[in-house]
Amino acid sequence: MSGPCLFVQPRRVRRGAALTLVFASVLATGAAVGSWGAEPGPGREPAAGRIPAHPVGSVESDQVKAAAAAAQQDGKSASQAAREVVSRSGDRWGAVYSAREYEGFRQHLDGAYVGVGVSARQDAHGRIEVERVQPGSPARKAGLRAGDRLLTVDGTRVTGRPVTEVVARLRGHAARSAGTPVVLGLQRGGHSWRQTLRRARLATEPVTVDHLSDQKPGAVRIKVDSFTKGSGERIRRAVRSIPRGDGILLDLRGNSGGLVTEAVTAASSFLDGGLVATYDVRGDQRVLDAKPGGDTSSPLVVLVDGGTMSAAELLTGALQDRGRAVVIGSRTFGKGSVQMPSELPDGSVAELTVGHYRTPAGRNVDGEGIAPDLTVKGDDGPTAEARARTVLGGLGGGS
Repeated sequence: MSGPCLFVQPRRVRRGAALTLVFASVLATGAAVGSWGAEPGPGREPAAGRIPAHPVGSVESDQVKAAAAAAQQDGKSASQAAREVVSRSGDRWGAVYSAREYEGFRQHLDGAYVGVGVSARQDAHGRIEVERVQPGSPARKAGLRAGDRLLTVDGTRVTGRPVTEVVARLRGHAARSAGTPVVLGLQRGGHSWRQTLRRARLATEPVTVDHLSDQKPGAVRIKVDSFTKGSGERIRRAVRSIPRGDGILLDLRGNSGGLVTEAVTAASSFLDGGLVATYDVRGDQRVLDAKPGGDTSSPLVVLVDGGTMSAAELLTGALQDRGRAVVIGSRTFGKGSVQMPSELPDGSVAELTVGHYRTPAGRNVDGEGIAPDLTVKGDDGPTAEARARTVLGGLGGGS
């Protein structure tokens, strides 16, 4: 199949034919914790709580494809048959997505998407809420706010539906949806209304940089919401722009992961080459290495929380194990599994777990997460950031 840029072909430990794989699936993570949309919300604690580690799924892609093909021949839903097989497999991260959902996922990882500019989440009662409204988007111009409840999309009730399906409806058919109208049924407090928006092509802004006024003049905070295409290079440019020896606060709170190639590029900004992570695909061991030449002298503090997942955990673990950064916050989510995609007869895509990654010190992340060097209890974001700034100053990044 023609895959999204989430695919990566890293160097193998043992020789053999190259195998394209999916690593740290944002879509699977977002679906599992009940939140996915225009961009992940910062500081979000996963609704599912701590996820236990699971072995590699017992179901093979050939089994899923066979079930889907048989269902299609019988006039039944191929994707539904695939979902039933995956659900029985015990694969915690295994999932089946429609072609439209997967295309939206691919576009998001490319750093652009067609939509109205909202991130959606599902509460414990299955209700869909607006989690975040992107500045400059159709939703922001129409006055939508975080906390607004989304009742219908083009007349279809969305309560109880998967967040990925709701987002796909908001985005429309990716190839031709820019400029098309979508009618939302909304509720705010006791007021309900309908709002017609026109979809637009929007760019994600996964990396923001600002100077820390209480630190040395060149010290910066680099906030990374997700590892979409180009985010690693943006981090590299930000690091190179500050004077060597000034402090860097790398904020990965609420980062649900993304492209592992971008996370490795980010690691290369802070390391002078060497190991970032190891992982396996059904027992076949592989490695991810940083490029040499990164800034190894500037004090570095990494902020994490329970919403730090996947590729963000890979980066955190590498910087912690290599002694490059002090990690502050709360234990990360614990998504350290590798998924591979398979296209089904009806165009839908099945992703199955085939392995797990480990930090340079050999720690397993899946189901465990990364424990910070300095824990800030609770979800008090300002307190965690204040503590991080204090530590950064103590490392020599302060005035």
